[in-house]
Amino acid sequence: MKQKKFSISKRLESFKYALNGLRILIAEEHNARIHLVAAVCVVIAGLFFNISSYEWIGVILSIGFVFCLEIINTSIENIADFVSPDKHDLIKKTKDWAASGVLISAVTALAVGLVIFLPKLLRLF
Repeated sequence: MKQKKFSISKRLESFKYALNGLRILIAEEHNARIHLVAAVCVVIAGLFFNISSYEWIGVILSIGFVFCLEIINTSIENIADFVSPDKHDLIKKTKDWAASGVLISAVTALAVGLVIFLPKLLRLF
């Protein structure tokens, strides 16, 4: 297979597809909207509490981790529904495993958030 020549315009065009994927995710997936609201709240809390650079790293990585898993989960669910519109035990297991990945990422993000923000919240009260 002949390899295509590198093109900056084609690379930039790929961003259009990725941004469209994010737009679809937020428009169609209720849980993604919940994650987005949580992420905005955490960023606002980070600004309010003036968290350190290292704490921002934890927050940014946690937000990215949750959104990446949500995107992968949604992709798996959609392809599974396309391949097997009827109920099937293996498809159910696959979708449940993907959903559990999102759950683990969200719980991990919550734990990071508690480590960063709980001491700051306790100092307020």
